[in-house]
Amino acid sequence: MQQSGSRIREIVSVLRRHHIKEGMNPEKLRLILEDLGPTFIKLGQIASMHPDVLPQAYCEELSKLCSDVAPMPYDEVISIIEESCGCPWNQIFSWIQKTPQGSASIAQVHRARLRSGEQVVVKIQRRGICEIMTRDIYLLQRLLRFLPTGAVKNMVDLDQMLDDIWAATREEMNFVMEAANMQEFSRRNKGIAYIGSPILYEKYTSMHMLVMEYIDGYAVDDREALQENGYDSREIAEKLSENYLWQIIDEGFFHADPHVGNIRIRDGKIIWIDMGMMGRLTENDRRMLTLGLQGIAMNDTGRIEEAVLSLCEYTQKPDHKKLQDDIENILNRYGQIGMGNLKLVDFLADLMDIMRDNRLKMPHSLTMLVRGLTHMEGVLAELSPDINIVEIARTKIVESFWKPANISKELENSGKNILLSLRKGQDIPASLSDALREFRSGEARMKFDLHATDQFSGLLYNLVYGLVGGLLITALLISASIICTTDLQPRFLGMPVIAAVGYGLAILLAVCLIIHYFHGKK
Repeated sequence: MQQSGSRIREIVSVLRRHHIKEGMNPEKLRLILEDLGPTFIKLGQIASMHPDVLPQAYCEELSKLCSDVAPMPYDEVISIIEESCGCPWNQIFSWIQKTPQGSASIAQVHRARLRSGEQVVVKIQRRGICEIMTRDIYLLQRLLRFLPTGAVKNMVDLDQMLDDIWAATREEMNFVMEAANMQEFSRRNKGIAYIGSPILYEKYTSMHMLVMEYIDGYAVDDREALQENGYDSREIAEKLSENYLWQIIDEGFFHADPHVGNIRIRDGKIIWIDMGMMGRLTENDRRMLTLGLQGIAMNDTGRIEEAVLSLCEYTQKPDHKKLQDDIENILNRYGQIGMGNLKLVDFLADLMDIMRDNRLKMPHSLTMLVRGLTHMEGVLAELSPDINIVEIARTKIVESFWKPANISKELENSGKNILLSLRKGQDIPASLSDALREFRSGEARMKFDLHATDQFSGLLYNLVYGLVGGLLITALLISASIICTTDLQPRFLGMPVIAAVGYGLAILLAVCLIIHYFHGKK
């Protein structure tokens, strides 16, 4: 409790220092998160993956957050390793590098060598990081209630977004889950000759420690070194993009953080590393993504709208007219650009703006996909600027459609739809006969579902409000006048008190009607 109180004072102090009451902007939010420390930096990094709920300017600014922090002391690293293994470290390792290769907010990585001779890297979770982040999340949820209404709070459901971010962070802190991701990725890509991933040493892996093969080779963006060693950057770019699209469209299990640091080239293979952040897509997700891409290629607003509504979540009924107009505008904007020249980052940014304006929220799996595609486009630009992932995706979808398995599936679906239509068609004559019989007997009933525009609804409301108010004023005046002709006691200003109250209420209602009228004119 004492620690929580101290942390709250620290957070409040940072917010005051940055004048939170004066409003929020992207740079101010980034600086606040940096001052609040590793937990909030991590939250900001994950929040930058949500362009469907945060404006693009905020996402771009938060993506600048760097999670590099001071490394844990070597003695503490050894202590965590021995706690995880349940034995002295030198019974498993013959050597552990004292200087870490990387030190981030959740974990740090050290090179090491097993006693059996294999070169490995050891990923060690910071001691108590889960408890620290749990405490900070709880405090942040409490502090959100005091955030000024005119700040970021107006743009997004911060409580829901915080829950989503915390769920993603817990997954990243679970090294057993990361190990399972590595095994699944390796199994799915086993048949692809030019793709590889680090070997997992499962028996040494726990919730707080992960041991895997050390990957040397070349950085994917080191074009000079690749060329000197006989690699063709364009070929790497083509195979990399094909494999990434295969992960998304065919498998529905993809690397969600494909930046240059997580892709190496070794022994003629593309090696994917760091499986802490992986995305999953259901079969329906993949089908709707394909439908959306077909809509873009065919300039078909209907297909894109169907895909967007199927993929997104919403708490209120969408305005279909507005959504269609927004999609049509974006298609017109990019319509003059061929698929091979379409810049994915710009298109996705505009699409996220549409979703946010229409209060549509993407599930976390799709925000990870957007992040992954954005990173991948940047990697391909480094390797071979003329490679366009959108054009490759279009070609892949066309080719996959003509595969026997996909044609069979399409024919099967079409056959089911035709059969269902025929069965429903059998009921048409009987239904039509019933309708005509009811019409002749005068028992026919029709149900209308009318949707008025906001302007018309407002006009109708004002008319009813004025009519009801006028009737009430008339009733009060007549009633009070009739009471005035009696000798009722007590009296006020020469009239019965009840009559005076009636006149007063009539005057008050008349004033309210006048104020409402002029307010409506504004």
